[in-house]
Amino acid sequence: MFPLSAVLFPYADMPLHVFEPRYRALMQDCLAGDRRFGVVLIERGSEVGGGDERSALGTRCVILRELELPDGRWLLEVRGESVIEVEQWLPDDPYPAALVTEPMPVPGLEDPATVLGKAIQRVRRARALLAEQGGAAALPPDLSLDGGGDADVASWQLCAAAPVNSYDAQRLLAADGAEERLRLLVELMEDLELDLHRMLTSE
Repeated sequence: MFPLSAVLFPYADMPLHVFEPRYRALMQDCLAGDRRFGVVLIERGSEVGGGDERSALGTRCVILRELELPDGRWLLEVRGESVIEVEQWLPDDPYPAALVTEPMPVPGLEDPATVLGKAIQRVRRARALLAEQGGAAALPPDLSLDGGGDADVASWQLCAAAPVNSYDAQRLLAADGAEERLRLLVELMEDLELDLHRMLTSE
């Protein structure tokens, strides 16, 4: 397990810089095995040194690319695969480890495709508004966010593209199924848009 100060979503890619000795050992074990490990959000504390409080819900990921530097550090690119739930934390020996399960998503009352279009529109608008204020860049018009026709994959792609903080990202990760996730994402983007408009009108 690799606790981080950020949330990794399924189907999303993340770069990692691994420098602590315990996580170097984790990388050696992963690369000698199936290249997979779990990522969870640090709710309190620091990524370095241990003694942190960790979320019970995270993401299993796989190492796509790796580069070991001459001093033993690693540069990685990983991709999220599925949500995992920690059943029991094991001793950090030498790195964090846990017994985990993959929770089954709860199907929504409606087809998630009914809210997907609105979620795509809201995420694009939020990124465009932030770009106007010098924040995150707007999403390219030709960037596909429909998950290749799979609403569940699309919901995760949108979560990764959305400008959310780690607290709200964890809420999205914990949502029961694609429909609930997309509805929460729409709500978060609407709130962000209102906040941005308030900031502009108060200047």
